[in-house]
Amino acid sequence: MRFPETLVLGATGRIGQVLQQVWPQRGHGKKLLWQSRHPQQDQSLNWDIFDPLATSEALERAAIGRTGILCLAGVVPGRGGDLADNWRLAEAAIRAAAKAGARVLLASSAAVYGNQAGVLSEATVLCPISEYGRAKVDMEQRAAALAAQLGINCCSLRIGNIAGLDAILGGWKPGFRLDQFADGRTPARSYIGILDLARVLADLVTVPTLPVALNVARPRPLEMGDLLTAAKLQWTAQRAPEEAIPQVILNTDQLQALLPHPLTGVDSGDLVAQLALLEPHISTQQET
Repeated sequence: MRFPETLVLGATGRIGQVLQQVWPQRGHGKKLLWQSRHPQQDQSLNWDIFDPLATSEALERAAIGRTGILCLAGVVPGRGGDLADNWRLAEAAIRAAAKAGARVLLASSAAVYGNQAGVLSEATVLCPISEYGRAKVDMEQRAAALAAQLGINCCSLRIGNIAGLDAILGGWKPGFRLDQFADGRTPARSYIGILDLARVLADLVTVPTLPVALNVARPRPLEMGDLLTAAKLQWTAQRAPEEAIPQVILNTDQLQALLPHPLTGVDSGDLVAQLALLEPHISTQQET
């Protein structure tokens, strides 16, 4: 992996924790700058401690000399934060990048597509049904407009389900119940493994110009029941409610064209194996 000078915002979140374990530090120590709001014990990494929403000057200083900002910082459902901070953090990153002459990669979500049938491309009309999805759509649209106004490249990464950081593998507990539809199927999603994601992000930060939005997942969907079974985790089927989303399938043609080594079709056993390698290093707690 070869890295340009990159600032990682929200580096103490779960994706950031994965990158800390996977991205090689030797020879890249000063090229990678990791942001946190609180001091960190691991001093082998190049940390910068500040709150990007409270101290814009600190963020602007951190961006100096960087060719890219990877913004993983954000608010997810169920943690008590203000979902509007997703846009505020994106805005702060874009304004700092504009002053530094850098590009921005924003962590978005497949939740922007809502409940739509068929294969979803980046050109698909966005129809979010959750507050989180609507917050991400708001972030994406306002970020694209601001980046165009300031003349910088900004890409919203619509990341599919991350095996192990999701509500299925990551949220499994004894007695776990999973929706099952009348045809016997469980919800199908476009997934990506945690090692896959680290490699994809490493590749994308080297791309000089990215599209406004990019789906990030492995080709072909995977049923949640199959993933739990591959992990040897017991689950009980429950009748899916009417509002349950049967599938979210992402078209990854644009992503595949950008990667030096395209991703292969999804394999539940491989995703479980990737999680097993890194699970001890991933905390259930994360900052925004």
